[in-house]
Amino acid sequence: MHRAGEQQVGKREKRRGRRAGDVRTRRFVRLLPTMMIVGGVLFDALSPPEFTAVPLYAAAPLIAAPFFSLASTVRTGVAALLAVVVLRLSSGTLLQVVPSIELLTVLTVSVLAVVINGVVRRSNEQLASARVIAETAMRAVLPTPSDRIGGLQVAARYEAAQADEFVGGDLFSVADSPQGVRLVVGDVRGKGLDAVEAVAVVIGAFREAAEQEESLEGVALRLERALARESDRRGGLDAFEGFITAVLAEVPRGAGRVRIVNRGHPEPLLLHTDGGLDVLGPSVPALPLGMDLGVWPDRADEWDLPAGATLLLYTDGLSEARNAEGVFYDPAERLRGRIFPGPEELLSALTDDVRLHTGGESTDDMALLAVVRPAEGQPDRRRTVKIVGLGDGGG
Repeated sequence: MHRAGEQQVGKREKRRGRRAGDVRTRRFVRLLPTMMIVGGVLFDALSPPEFTAVPLYAAAPLIAAPFFSLASTVRTGVAALLAVVVLRLSSGTLLQVVPSIELLTVLTVSVLAVVINGVVRRSNEQLASARVIAETAMRAVLPTPSDRIGGLQVAARYEAAQADEFVGGDLFSVADSPQGVRLVVGDVRGKGLDAVEAVAVVIGAFREAAEQEESLEGVALRLERALARESDRRGGLDAFEGFITAVLAEVPRGAGRVRIVNRGHPEPLLLHTDGGLDVLGPSVPALPLGMDLGVWPDRADEWDLPAGATLLLYTDGLSEARNAEGVFYDPAERLRGRIFPGPEELLSALTDDVRLHTGGESTDDMALLAVVRPAEGQPDRRRTVKIVGLGDGGG
């Protein structure tokens, strides 16, 4: 435990060091154009007349162009021009051929810097617009489920590998069907808009099948058929991302049981109120959806779901997150012996812990879905309390 604590402290120190380095870099970049102009003035003042600092004056607006606003870029160019004019006036050489060429050079570069600034700003606006569209598409495909569905407390989380990335191939959905609450968590091979289209196909098929199919196995078969139709329409599996790992779960109404069909996906976890944890592995391993290698009947495994217990479904972005030494994150090991007041607190703790494990440098998206079967008398919403581990005295 002491060594693990030292490792976490070391990772936090590394992150602080990176953030401090980023701040210093930004400050340096903001000061660099001014430093170039001041350096040019000092060079001109201290060097013989045949030497010139025009390259420094010209570089100042070019450096400002991609990082500064339009007004700041213009001000930098004007400052560079004024520096040349003042120095040449003080030496009485402004109207000579070489100083005139120097002045024209700085003016030309300053105009180019303004043009570059405009191009960069338009590119940034287009990128920001694309990010908004991508985020909107993901939110439309993966709407956040209600926190109470069919008598269960529900929480979902989508964590992109990059802070500004919204398009991915992880998916989750919850449906309140006549047979009970049905859930799916999956992972599409690949990323980008093609992966989002595959997610949309799976989510759409799941929502329809969850309402209509009598069994969870029937839901899985409907997903398989939907992927096969889309693959045929696109002319092959590779055109439609190839395959999707998925786990489907069903909590029947009024029953303390959960049924699970696992199609090549990481095994769900069942967290008990006393800190105990069960790994819900399939009795018969099955291939992912969309493999197109033949059809075998699915078999749903069934487990007890005691009152107060939490079912956690996740994608391999959680279980395959690595630290600096290449060690995978083990959610079962990290969660065993831990007590959480609700599903939202569980997911918050998980995402924070993964960031500590990886040092904030995840390489894959992560989808998390947690459902709790409330104990009798338990309120719909519980206040967030400190997460405690068994045997640590609540500290």
